Amino acid sequence: MSVIDWKALNTRIAQACYRPDQFALKRKLAQLQRRKDEHIEAPLNALCERIEASVQRLSERRARLPSVSYPDLPVSQRLDDIREAIASHQVVVIAGETGSGKTTQLPKLCLEMGRGVNGMIAHTQPRRLAARTVAQRIADELQTPLGEAVGYQVRFQDQSSANSYIKLMTDGILLAEIAKDRFLNNYDTVIIDEAHERSLNIDFLLGYLKTLLPKRPDLKVIITSATIDVERFSAHFDNAPVIEVSGRTFPVEYRYRPLEELTPDQDLGIAVELVLRELMAEGAQRSGDTLVFLSGERDIREVAKHLRHAQLPGAEVLPLYARLSNAEQQRIFDLNGRRGWRVVLATNVAETSLTVPGIRYVIDAGTARISRYSVRSKVQRLPIEPISQASANQRAGRCGRVAEGIAYRLYSEEDFERRPLFTEPEIQRTNLAAVILQMLQLGLGDIRRFPFVDAPDGRLIRDGFASLAELGAVDGERMTTLGRALARFPVDPRIARLIMAAAERHCLREMLIIASALSIQDPRDRPADKQQAADEKHRRFWQDGSDFLAYLALWDYAEEQRQSLTANQWRRLCQKEFLSWSRMREWREVHYQLVLMCRQLTLTMNKDAADYESLHRALLTGFLGQIAFKTENREYLGARNRKLRIFPGSSQAKKSPKWIVAAELAETSQLFARCVGKIESEWVFGINDSLLKRQYSEPHWHSRSGRVMAYERTLLYGLALRERHRVHYGPIDPVISREILIRQGLVEGRYRGSAEFFKHNQALRRDILDMEDKARRRDMLISDEEFYAFYDERLPEGITTGKQLESWLKKSAADASLRMSMAQMMRSDAGVDGAQFPDQISCGDYQLKLSYHFAPGHADDGVSASVPLGLLAKVPEGRFDWLVPGLLRDKCIALVKALPKAQRKQLVPVPDYVDRALTRLAPSDDALLPALAARLEQISEARIDVASWAMAPVDDFYRMNIIVLDDAGRRLAGGRDIRALREQLAVEVQKSIAEESQGGFEPRRYREWVFDQLPVEHQFRQAGATLTAYPCLRDLGDEVELGLAETLEEAELQSERGVLRLLLLRLPSQCKAARTTLFRDNTAQLQFAACGVQRRDWIEAGLLLTARQVFLAGDSVLPRTAEQFDACWQAGRAGFVPQLELTSAMLSDILAAQADIRRRLKKLNSLSWFHSITDIQQQLDGLFPDDFMTRAAPENLANYPRYLAAIQERIDKLDGHYQRDRQCTLTIAPMQDALNDVLSASPGLWRQSALLRDYRWMLEEFRVSLFAQRLGTSQPVSEKRLKQQWQAVTKALGLPQP
Repeated sequence: MSVIDWKALNTRIAQACYRPDQFALKRKLAQLQRRKDEHIEAPLNALCERIEASVQRLSERRARLPSVSYPDLPVSQRLDDIREAIASHQVVVIAGETGSGKTTQLPKLCLEMGRGVNGMIAHTQPRRLAARTVAQRIADELQTPLGEAVGYQVRFQDQSSANSYIKLMTDGILLAEIAKDRFLNNYDTVIIDEAHERSLNIDFLLGYLKTLLPKRPDLKVIITSATIDVERFSAHFDNAPVIEVSGRTFPVEYRYRPLEELTPDQDLGIAVELVLRELMAEGAQRSGDTLVFLSGERDIREVAKHLRHAQLPGAEVLPLYARLSNAEQQRIFDLNGRRGWRVVLATNVAETSLTVPGIRYVIDAGTARISRYSVRSKVQRLPIEPISQASANQRAGRCGRVAEGIAYRLYSEEDFERRPLFTEPEIQRTNLAAVILQMLQLGLGDIRRFPFVDAPDGRLIRDGFASLAELGAVDGERMTTLGRALARFPVDPRIARLIMAAAERHCLREMLIIASALSIQDPRDRPADKQQAADEKHRRFWQDGSDFLAYLALWDYAEEQRQSLTANQWRRLCQKEFLSWSRMREWREVHYQLVLMCRQLTLTMNKDAADYESLHRALLTGFLGQIAFKTENREYLGARNRKLRIFPGSSQAKKSPKWIVAAELAETSQLFARCVGKIESEWVFGINDSLLKRQYSEPHWHSRSGRVMAYERTLLYGLALRERHRVHYGPIDPVISREILIRQGLVEGRYRGSAEFFKHNQALRRDILDMEDKARRRDMLISDEEFYAFYDERLPEGITTGKQLESWLKKSAADASLRMSMAQMMRSDAGVDGAQFPDQISCGDYQLKLSYHFAPGHADDGVSASVPLGLLAKVPEGRFDWLVPGLLRDKCIALVKALPKAQRKQLVPVPDYVDRALTRLAPSDDALLPALAARLEQISEARIDVASWAMAPVDDFYRMNIIVLDDAGRRLAGGRDIRALREQLAVEVQKSIAEESQGGFEPRRYREWVFDQLPVEHQFRQAGATLTAYPCLRDLGDEVELGLAETLEEAELQSERGVLRLLLLRLPSQCKAARTTLFRDNTAQLQFAACGVQRRDWIEAGLLLTARQVFLAGDSVLPRTAEQFDACWQAGRAGFVPQLELTSAMLSDILAAQADIRRRLKKLNSLSWFHSITDIQQQLDGLFPDDFMTRAAPENLANYPRYLAAIQERIDKLDGHYQRDRQCTLTIAPMQDALNDVLSASPGLWRQSALLRDYRWMLEEFRVSLFAQRLGTSQPVSEKRLKQQWQAVTKALGLPQP
């Protein structure tokens, strides 16, 4: 093989080959040159063929150069100057006024100079629409089809070829090419148009080109705009030459019409209408169209609505903004379809590059939405701000291209002069996360040293790194493995983070659909004139809980329709259902790109459908800073203390979930969360826990786990994710945890482990505390600080849990050193004697456990007796008055000191008298006060009223505390008044008995004694306690019911009537005869009417009375078995009829006398006798309650005729003896009132107290002696005897003395 001339090959590549091919050819040549083997002939031949093909390609490009001609434009006058500057310098700055033709003529000039042959001419535009329209205009001027000599590339649309000379593109496309072509070898010229916009992409490109130019000396860079800051750009590129192209095609007149002068309300619609009418008055509508610049879509809709209602003759109002569909945008540029004088309402989308045809007049509102990023709130705001002078001039430059133009400014000239010259660069007002990540990926070094035209603020740089750290893309300022993966995706880093997380959570298929949707403009159209119809169509895709899921539903629907329809049918369906066909196509293209990237990264696509939680957990990874919590009125509190609302168009706006995550936070009229999904705050944990701030509060000993716990409050950017979450505090603060272990675990006794020393010390401590409770003092046990010092001295550092403590004890055998002695734990000896403070007392026949508690003011302060519920009604009340021997003396002294002064001064010194009295007393089941009063009266001259003394106040701890327990020893109730406790628990017992009657004890009804026996009591369990109820027979009239009563007394009373009813049911013929014949005459009926009673009730009561006199007379015992019942029946059956005759006669006399008295009382109408009549009526009411026949004993009932005769005689004597009757009434009234008061307060005393019953019938006898002495009394009676009897009653019942 001949010698290879490597140098000649290298020279040919550098000088003759097409430049875009040179780098690859040189690299291949170098690889072959390094090979040592002899088998390179074939690859070398192949390389030579590639070199010749490249040479041929360059030759063909020169041959196909289109011819260039220039229209008559201002830039055409400076072509020679521009040509010379480009030839002599790498960078040229051209400032040409709008309409000068620089955008279309500069690429042609470069082409004429031979640029674009050995590499294309890259011509950037800030917007896709501008790139398409400018490419079409240049192709038209070169008379070549679009896509051949002149092409364009925007996102997902590349209409250029390898043979293109001029390539229009967005600045973002050129920026993306840097990742694949670091030296931009495909281009020999770069034109940065509309550089005044200073977008993030433009500033980055300008900085990158500055670093690239020394490495590419053949590369030419042209920077141009109508309102460029020439000095700044020239200085940035080392004083590059500046060429200014002045003069428009036609002059423009400026007219200032301040908004406040046109309309006091500063209504834009009215102002625009007035300006249009001014133009119409000058005939402007016949010579050209008008372009109105407004700040946003809302202003466009409002002004359009106003103008349509204004009825401007011949005016066609057309909106123009980026979100419009292609069809609506095309109406602006289609002059053939115009229907009159066009008024185009546009945002700043029409400010640069884009030329709306036919415009002669411009109306500039002077404002625009300027995107600003807030470092503090991390929100991309869109406030409406006044535009700069450069932007105002750009807007004015839209007119004067077809004829002389007029530019109206809806602000004053002074306002214009005060505005900044240029718009603030986007790099100084946006989030830099994507830029920083891209620079790290390209290895461009520190962003702070990167040659930006205007360097970003240090706060924005720090914030950009913080945003990347939130995503896990950087660690400090170094890119992580995850960050390298994120940088490879052609989307925002946050969107890329969603995809990486979705792969981990097996929801990649769904996330790619959502991620691609979030990367483009919303494919759902919402025309201003058809918003409601569009909303109805889009609402079909809403899903429960999340706007993100709506994208999945829309995608599935669209793919199904697209595959089943032809291309035209699919396009028409999109239009019909308010979907942007172009953006739907773009969505699919982004999705396809992301799928390819996932394949390159070997990310696995899930086959099964993802669940809601997995998908939204993955979404959280990219939007951690955009979660929010609902507060009130559908308002949310977001991270960094931001208040926001869900965007009204969201599916979740009315549902208002508790927690949400938003794909975007945008501030317009207020801060809105757009595209939201319902989440749980717990899902945030585990995503990037380094961002979480944790606050700890209330560290405490947790007995069950045997360690110190604290409540953790977790915050993400100030937003509380979790409150009061209990965590182990030992690893967080070992020092504090050890102290809490000692103080709360060991000193306060909350430790529940197996350490023997602790059990010993606690038992000793309890003994000393018991002594203190009994002695009622708190100076015997050492303080908690002394306990702490004891343990702190002996426990080693680092022990924070019970397990660590027990492990140390096993290894060190230090248990003995931690055991305290009585001397170490006790300060002083109280001398507490077990006999003085016993653990139990005898109460009747029962032994009750005692406990002691020293806590003044506490409900259980003093001595407490534990009484089982079953014994509550059985224990004697008096025994509790005696307390225990150790407190009895102090209690008696306190009682004596509570006496009235007149009595107390006779017992001084009190302790001595109490000591003398106690020597004569011994605790018993009787009450303390009567016994103590009696002994004190014996040893002194004091006379003590026991009833009044009982009301004297003493400290609660001098009264026994009764604790009622159930069978399991659980506390049911407590208090110091045993009677109140009995009443309180009686209600519960009644409820339990009622439940038992409906459950375990089944009531039954009988007409004959067919059961074995009537038990005395029935025990059952309810709520942990064993309760006792008492079976009884209840009288139902024609049968009896076997039920339960609460007390034995009530049961016996009910059963007596029940037994009598069963006996009467054995006498059917006798009872029937009595019911038929007795009290049948008219006289008796009139008497019943006068008395207000029913004949049937009177007869039934009479039958029961007769049965009681016959069957249960004297000392007869209530039968409880069938045999006893039969014996009772046999003993009394023969005497029933004779006794019934006697009873009927007595009741007839009583009825007649009562009826007579009541008739006579009705006839007494003298007011002077009012008191006597009232007393008689009250006497009758007392004699005749509903159950008087069973209430009164037979011997008392036999006296009723005499009592009634005495009343009749009293009535006879009223006329003429009223004063004496009045005197007698006043004598008996206090005694009668005292009886009535006692029975009203405690009706049960009637059956309990025989003394009370005797007193009641003595009062009736006393009435006879006062008002009808001639009738005589059954026993000696007087006022003195009655008073003595009442004293006996009150003393026995413990009532206050009269």
